[in-house]
Amino acid sequence: MDENRQHQTKPTVSALGKLTRGKRAYAVLVLCATTAMSLPAQTLTTLYSFLDSFGSRPPDDPSGLIQATGGNLYGTTFNGGANGSGTVFRITPSGMLTTLYSFCPLSGCLDGGGPYAGLVQATNGDLYGTTCCYGPHGAGTAGTIFKITPSGTLTTLHSFCSQTGCPDGAGPYGALVQATNGDLYGTTSQSGAYGGGTVFKITPSGTLTTLHSFCSQTGCPDGAGPYGALVQATNGDLYGTTSQSGAYGGGTVFKITPSGTLTTLHSFCSQTGCPDGSPPTGLVQAASGDFYGTTMYGGASGLGTIFRITPSGTLATLYSFVCSQSACPDGTEPSAGLVQATDGNLYGTANGGANAGGTIFKITPSGTLTTLYSFCFQTGCTDGAYPSAGLVQATNGNFYGTTSEGGIGGACTGGGCGTVFRLSVGLGPFVITRPTSGEVGAAVMILGTDLTGATSVSFNGTAATFTVVSRSLITTTIPAGATTGFVTVATPTGTLKSNVKFRVP
Repeated sequence: MDENRQHQTKPTVSALGKLTRGKRAYAVLVLCATTAMSLPAQTLTTLYSFLDSFGSRPPDDPSGLIQATGGNLYGTTFNGGANGSGTVFRITPSGMLTTLYSFCPLSGCLDGGGPYAGLVQATNGDLYGTTCCYGPHGAGTAGTIFKITPSGTLTTLHSFCSQTGCPDGAGPYGALVQATNGDLYGTTSQSGAYGGGTVFKITPSGTLTTLHSFCSQTGCPDGAGPYGALVQATNGDLYGTTSQSGAYGGGTVFKITPSGTLTTLHSFCSQTGCPDGSPPTGLVQAASGDFYGTTMYGGASGLGTIFRITPSGTLATLYSFVCSQSACPDGTEPSAGLVQATDGNLYGTANGGANAGGTIFKITPSGTLTTLYSFCFQTGCTDGAYPSAGLVQATNGNFYGTTSEGGIGGACTGGGCGTVFRLSVGLGPFVITRPTSGEVGAAVMILGTDLTGATSVSFNGTAATFTVVSRSLITTTIPAGATTGFVTVATPTGTLKSNVKFRVP
């Protein structure tokens, strides 16, 4: 395997607009078609192909795209755009893309450059994200936190490395998450008090607090280099991963309270050959309460794993990616986290695969994996290659994602600058709540696909008053007597259920 495709160490960018990516070479390349699918029920549609002379590719980060309250999808590109330092874009479910902001319009890139992670929409309606690099305090890996309105007005909230030694960290490659207390939480991959990165919180208005600095002891038993996003669990704590160090050098899974008390739950690579994998990517909490994630390497064949870990730290390896001679039909080296869909299964992406351009797969919570689609990595393959950023399930039931290379062409290495795609597997529409937990009386936004004419909203059977704002948005408040359970919306075309249980503390 070509080491140029490794992601354990994220790029430090000195010229973001000229960033190139290595290619994976296989002993035998399988001739591919642009609609190569292992199962007939799956339909993949390429919605948009990036065409930028600097390579305006989506980031290969676990966060990927998000669906906002207007029904559209939002994402970032690591480079390209008007100034070569990346963009924030909006794309409709049908594929109409609009560039909202191009980074680095001023000398010195005061607004940062290289938004490696995806975005998160806060309860105030604005989108929040990070840039990995630049800003007023660093010419290389420093980075910023920004907010941007759905229409494209950007405000820089924090610039990292504002003091000698960068005690507030540097290089925020992961996406942010908004916790139930309203604050946003994230990580930096470098610097901090001990050089191993940090966990921080920041208010929506921009006040940052460093909660934990990694590598506080010899050998860094608490890990180092947290590149992925955090996830807030139903117990209120935040869970995440580090890509390096830990007790055995393979990274860690940790939990941290909103106030900053960190506990290491698992250290990877505890045995020869790392059968438990290394390093871990992002996590997702499933309906069962357990967390699921992937590792890029290690496992039975050294090509990555899918694992399950309990909130208390008991880890089980569910699947090891394998290759038979030169064929890797299920993919290799998954660099993104998973998403649990409305059918209860987990969906994700991997590199490699039967056609060498990566795969989309589903895996049951118990570990049965099915390859749904194999991307093509050859000249003339227009569906893209390397879907490194993971998936999001939109309220219409379909999955959306990005590839970091390929597409219909352009001046990027490999014949294409990446794509945005839609994958349909036959799942029906549903609704999403923002946030996913709250106390009685709190305001809640409900996202859907066709909410016009809705006649009722209920929280686990308790009726709530509501307002239909648009065909994709309902606003409501948590009613008295509500308990933890699914939110349902009755519409003229049927009853829609939330994808996860709404938690009432």
